[in-house]
Amino acid sequence: MTNRRDSRIRALYLSHGGGPLPLLGDEGHREMVANLEQIAREIERPSAILVVSAHWEERVPTLTAGANPSLIYDYYGFPDAAYTIRYPAPGAPGIAEDVFTALAAQGFEPRMDGGRGFDHGLFVPLKIMYPEADIPCIQLSLLNHLDAAEHIRLGRALAGLGHDGLLVIGSGFSFHNMKGFWDHSDEARKRNEAFEDWLMETCSSRALNEAERTNRLERWADAPFARYCHPREEHLLPLHVCYGLAGRAGSAAYSLHILNRKASVYLW
Repeated sequence: MTNRRDSRIRALYLSHGGGPLPLLGDEGHREMVANLEQIAREIERPSAILVVSAHWEERVPTLTAGANPSLIYDYYGFPDAAYTIRYPAPGAPGIAEDVFTALAAQGFEPRMDGGRGFDHGLFVPLKIMYPEADIPCIQLSLLNHLDAAEHIRLGRALAGLGHDGLLVIGSGFSFHNMKGFWDHSDEARKRNEAFEDWLMETCSSRALNEAERTNRLERWADAPFARYCHPREEHLLPLHVCYGLAGRAGSAAYSLHILNRKASVYLW
Protein backbone atom coordinates (compact mmCIF):
# COMPACT_ATOMS: atom_id res chain seq x y z
CA MET A 1 0.00 0.00 0.00
CA THR A 2 1.14 3.53 -0.72
CA ASN A 3 0.02 7.06 -0.07
CA ARG A 4 -1.07 7.64 -3.67
CA ARG A 5 -4.26 9.58 -4.33
CA ASP A 6 -7.29 7.26 -4.26
CA SER A 7 -10.74 8.80 -4.56
CA ARG A 8 -12.63 5.66 -3.57
CA ILE A 9 -14.29 5.46 -0.21
CA ARG A 10 -12.14 3.14 1.87
CA ALA A 11 -13.48 0.70 4.45
CA LEU A 12 -11.63 -0.63 7.49
CA TYR A 13 -12.93 -3.18 9.96
CA LEU A 14 -10.84 -3.08 13.11
CA SER A 15 -10.76 -4.90 16.42
CA HIS A 16 -10.80 -2.07 18.95
CA GLY A 17 -9.74 -3.98 22.05
CA GLY A 18 -10.97 -3.81 25.62
CA GLY A 19 -12.52 -0.46 26.51
CA PRO A 20 -9.88 2.24 27.07
CA LEU A 21 -7.02 -0.21 27.72
CA PRO A 22 -5.26 0.43 24.38
CA LEU A 23 -4.79 4.06 25.49
CA LEU A 24 -3.57 3.15 28.96
CA GLY A 25 -0.43 1.25 27.94
CA ASP A 26 -1.90 -2.22 28.48
CA GLU A 27 0.54 -4.91 27.38
CA GLY A 28 -2.23 -7.05 25.90
CA HIS A 29 -2.94 -4.34 23.33
CA ARG A 30 0.59 -3.75 22.05
CA GLU A 31 -0.01 -5.51 18.71
CA MET A 32 -3.31 -3.71 18.22
CA VAL A 33 -1.78 -0.27 18.78
CA ALA A 34 1.11 -1.03 16.40
CA ASN A 35 -1.32 -2.34 13.78
CA LEU A 36 -3.51 0.77 13.82
CA GLU A 37 -0.47 3.06 13.71
CA GLN A 38 0.82 1.08 10.71
CA ILE A 39 -2.48 1.35 8.83
CA ALA A 40 -2.67 5.09 9.47
CA ARG A 41 0.82 5.50 7.98
CA GLU A 42 0.10 3.39 4.92
CA ILE A 43 -3.27 4.67 3.76
CA GLU A 44 -4.02 8.14 2.50
CA ARG A 45 -5.08 10.52 5.25
CA PRO A 46 -8.89 10.62 5.10
CA SER A 47 -10.83 13.81 4.48
CA ALA A 48 -13.52 12.61 6.91
CA ILE A 49 -14.31 9.48 8.91
CA LEU A 50 -17.60 7.63 9.41
CA VAL A 51 -17.52 5.10 12.24
CA VAL A 52 -20.00 2.26 12.67
CA SER A 53 -19.47 1.35 16.31
CA ALA A 54 -20.42 -1.88 18.06
CA HIS A 55 -21.45 0.28 21.01
CA TRP A 56 -24.45 2.00 19.46
CA GLU A 57 -27.67 0.26 18.45
CA GLU A 58 -30.93 1.87 17.37
CA ARG A 59 -34.22 0.75 15.80
CA VAL A 60 -33.35 2.69 12.63
CA PRO A 61 -29.91 3.76 11.33
CA THR A 62 -29.07 6.86 13.33
CA LEU A 63 -26.34 9.44 12.70
CA THR A 64 -24.51 11.85 14.96
CA ALA A 65 -25.31 15.32 13.67
CA GLY A 66 -23.62 17.65 16.15
CA ALA A 67 -20.84 20.03 15.13
CA ASN A 68 -18.73 19.33 18.25
CA PRO A 69 -19.73 16.02 19.82
CA SER A 70 -18.66 15.22 23.37
CA LEU A 71 -17.21 11.87 24.42
CA ILE A 72 -19.21 9.04 25.98
CA TYR A 73 -17.13 7.07 28.48
CA ASP A 74 -19.19 3.93 27.98
CA TYR A 75 -17.10 1.59 30.14
CA TYR A 76 -16.84 0.85 33.84
CA GLY A 77 -14.28 0.05 36.51
CA PHE A 78 -11.16 1.45 34.89
CA PRO A 79 -8.51 3.79 36.37
CA ASP A 80 -9.31 7.49 36.65
CA ALA A 81 -7.20 8.23 33.57
CA ALA A 82 -9.79 6.41 31.45
CA TYR A 83 -12.32 9.14 32.20
CA THR A 84 -10.08 12.08 31.33
CA ILE A 85 -9.29 10.95 27.77
CA ARG A 86 -9.88 13.72 25.27
CA TYR A 87 -10.53 13.47 21.55
CA PRO A 88 -12.01 16.79 20.37
CA ALA A 89 -12.57 15.83 16.73
CA PRO A 90 -15.14 18.00 14.99
CA GLY A 91 -18.41 16.56 13.81
CA ALA A 92 -19.50 16.68 10.18
CA PRO A 93 -23.19 17.63 9.99
CA GLY A 94 -23.05 18.12 6.22
CA ILE A 95 -21.70 14.61 5.64
CA ALA A 96 -24.27 13.24 8.07
CA GLU A 97 -26.99 14.81 5.93
CA ASP A 98 -25.52 13.20 2.82
CA VAL A 99 -25.40 9.80 4.53
CA PHE A 100 -29.00 10.31 5.63
CA THR A 101 -29.99 10.95 2.00
CA ALA A 102 -28.08 7.92 0.72
CA LEU A 103 -29.70 5.62 3.28
CA ALA A 104 -33.18 6.98 2.63
CA ALA A 105 -32.71 6.44 -1.11
CA GLN A 106 -32.20 2.72 -0.42
CA GLY A 107 -35.35 2.30 1.64
CA PHE A 108 -33.99 2.87 5.15
CA GLU A 109 -35.66 5.31 7.55
CA PRO A 110 -32.61 7.07 9.00
CA ARG A 111 -32.62 9.50 11.88
CA MET A 112 -30.28 12.31 12.95
CA ASP A 113 -29.21 12.75 16.57
CA GLY A 114 -27.75 16.17 17.26
CA GLY A 115 -26.98 15.49 20.91
CA ARG A 116 -25.16 12.16 20.94
CA GLY A 117 -21.43 12.12 21.49
CA PHE A 118 -18.69 9.78 20.29
CA ASP A 119 -18.39 6.46 22.13
CA HIS A 120 -15.15 4.57 22.71
CA GLY A 121 -15.62 2.58 19.51
CA LEU A 122 -14.63 5.84 17.82
CA PHE A 123 -12.29 7.70 20.13
CA VAL A 124 -10.09 4.80 21.23
CA PRO A 125 -8.92 3.64 17.77
CA LEU A 126 -8.89 7.13 16.29
CA LYS A 127 -6.76 8.53 19.10
CA ILE A 128 -4.20 5.90 18.10
CA MET A 129 -4.52 6.42 14.35
CA TYR A 130 -5.04 10.18 14.16
CA PRO A 131 -4.08 11.65 17.55
CA GLU A 132 -4.37 15.26 16.34
CA ALA A 133 -8.18 14.85 16.36
CA ASP A 134 -8.50 17.22 13.41
CA ILE A 135 -10.42 15.00 10.97
CA PRO A 136 -14.21 15.50 10.91
CA CYS A 137 -16.05 12.44 12.21
CA ILE A 138 -19.57 11.07 12.39
CA GLN A 139 -21.00 7.88 13.83
CA LEU A 140 -23.64 5.59 12.37
CA SER A 141 -25.51 3.18 14.62
CA LEU A 142 -26.07 -0.50 14.17
CA LEU A 143 -29.64 -1.73 13.79
CA ASN A 144 -30.81 -3.29 17.03
CA HIS A 145 -32.33 -6.34 15.37
CA LEU A 146 -28.73 -7.35 14.54
CA ASP A 147 -29.68 -8.97 11.23
CA ALA A 148 -26.54 -9.74 9.24
CA ALA A 149 -28.09 -9.31 5.78
CA GLU A 150 -29.52 -5.91 6.68
CA HIS A 151 -26.11 -4.69 7.81
CA ILE A 152 -24.61 -5.74 4.49
CA ARG A 153 -27.42 -3.80 2.81
CA LEU A 154 -26.62 -0.84 5.05
CA GLY A 155 -23.07 -0.89 3.73
CA ARG A 156 -24.26 -1.12 0.14
CA ALA A 157 -26.32 2.00 0.69
CA LEU A 158 -23.16 3.86 1.75
CA ALA A 159 -21.54 2.99 -1.58
CA GLY A 160 -23.65 5.72 -3.15
CA LEU A 161 -21.81 8.44 -1.27
CA GLY A 162 -19.61 10.71 -3.35
CA HIS A 163 -17.22 11.98 -0.69
CA ASP A 164 -13.65 11.89 -1.89
CA GLY A 165 -11.33 10.51 0.75
CA LEU A 166 -13.99 9.28 3.17
CA LEU A 167 -12.87 6.44 5.44
CA VAL A 168 -15.62 4.18 6.77
CA ILE A 169 -14.52 2.31 9.89
CA GLY A 170 -16.36 -0.67 11.28
CA SER A 171 -15.23 -0.61 14.91
CA GLY A 172 -15.81 -3.94 16.63
CA PHE A 173 -13.79 -6.98 17.70
CA SER A 174 -13.49 -10.22 15.75
CA PHE A 175 -13.49 -12.16 19.04
CA HIS A 176 -15.92 -10.96 21.70
CA ASN A 177 -16.66 -13.59 24.31
CA MET A 178 -16.07 -11.76 27.58
CA LYS A 179 -15.64 -14.94 29.62
CA GLY A 180 -13.50 -16.41 26.86
CA PHE A 181 -10.79 -13.81 27.32
CA TRP A 182 -9.98 -15.41 30.68
CA ASP A 183 -10.17 -19.03 29.50
CA HIS A 184 -6.58 -20.09 28.81
CA SER A 185 -7.37 -23.70 27.90
CA ASP A 186 -6.27 -25.32 24.64
CA GLU A 187 -9.93 -25.83 23.73
CA ALA A 188 -10.65 -22.10 24.02
CA ARG A 189 -7.64 -21.31 21.86
CA LYS A 190 -8.68 -23.82 19.20
CA ARG A 191 -12.22 -22.43 19.06
CA ASN A 192 -10.92 -18.89 18.69
CA GLU A 193 -8.46 -19.86 15.96
CA ALA A 194 -10.99 -21.95 14.01
CA PHE A 195 -13.39 -19.03 13.75
CA GLU A 196 -10.57 -16.61 12.87
CA ASP A 197 -9.39 -18.93 10.09
CA TRP A 198 -12.92 -19.02 8.69
CA LEU A 199 -13.26 -15.24 8.91
CA MET A 200 -9.90 -14.63 7.26
CA GLU A 201 -10.82 -16.92 4.37
CA THR A 202 -14.27 -15.35 4.06
CA CYS A 203 -13.01 -11.78 3.91
CA SER A 204 -9.79 -12.32 1.98
CA SER A 205 -10.02 -15.29 -0.37
CA ARG A 206 -10.30 -14.41 -4.02
CA ALA A 207 -11.34 -18.01 -4.70
CA LEU A 208 -14.78 -17.05 -3.39
CA ASN A 209 -17.16 -15.15 -5.63
CA GLU A 210 -19.21 -12.35 -4.09
CA ALA A 211 -22.40 -14.41 -3.89
CA GLU A 212 -20.48 -17.02 -1.89
CA ARG A 213 -18.83 -14.40 0.30
CA THR A 214 -22.15 -12.69 0.99
CA ASN A 215 -23.80 -15.99 1.85
CA ARG A 216 -21.05 -16.88 4.29
CA LEU A 217 -21.31 -13.53 6.05
CA GLU A 218 -25.10 -13.66 6.17
CA ARG A 219 -24.87 -17.17 7.65
CA TRP A 220 -21.88 -16.37 9.86
CA ALA A 221 -23.42 -18.24 12.81
CA ASP A 222 -22.84 -21.49 10.90
CA ALA A 223 -19.06 -20.92 11.00
CA PRO A 224 -16.92 -23.04 13.33
CA PHE A 225 -17.48 -21.97 16.96
CA ALA A 226 -19.19 -18.79 15.81
CA ARG A 227 -21.41 -18.46 18.86
CA TYR A 228 -18.52 -19.19 21.18
CA CYS A 229 -16.59 -16.28 19.67
CA HIS A 230 -19.68 -14.06 19.41
CA PRO A 231 -22.40 -14.95 21.92
CA ARG A 232 -23.94 -11.69 20.72
CA GLU A 233 -22.96 -10.37 17.30
CA GLU A 234 -22.77 -6.61 17.77
CA HIS A 235 -18.96 -6.61 17.60
CA LEU A 236 -18.95 -8.56 14.33
CA LEU A 237 -21.64 -6.68 12.40
CA PRO A 238 -19.55 -3.55 11.71
CA LEU A 239 -17.58 -5.89 9.43
CA HIS A 240 -20.75 -6.65 7.47
CA VAL A 241 -21.29 -2.94 6.87
CA CYS A 242 -17.72 -2.57 5.60
CA TYR A 243 -18.10 -5.55 3.29
CA GLY A 244 -21.43 -4.27 1.99
CA LEU A 245 -19.76 -0.99 1.08
CA ALA A 246 -16.75 -2.63 -0.61
CA GLY A 247 -18.45 -5.61 -2.24
CA ARG A 248 -15.21 -7.52 -2.72
CA ALA A 249 -12.39 -9.35 -0.97
CA GLY A 250 -10.27 -7.20 1.29
CA SER A 251 -7.13 -5.61 -0.12
CA ALA A 252 -5.25 -6.28 3.12
CA ALA A 253 -5.85 -8.46 6.17
CA TYR A 254 -4.00 -8.46 9.47
CA SER A 255 -3.89 -11.19 12.11
CA LEU A 256 -2.87 -10.16 15.62
CA HIS A 257 -3.32 -11.01 19.28
CA ILE A 258 -5.34 -8.80 21.61
CA LEU A 259 -5.84 -9.75 25.27
CA ASN A 260 -4.32 -13.16 24.55
CA ARG A 261 -6.86 -13.89 21.82
CA LYS A 262 -6.38 -14.06 18.08
CA ALA A 263 -8.18 -11.23 16.29
CA SER A 264 -8.22 -9.72 12.83
CA VAL A 265 -8.47 -6.45 10.92
CA TYR A 266 -9.56 -5.99 7.29
CA LEU A 267 -8.97 -3.13 4.87
CA TRP A 268 -10.75 -2.50 1.58
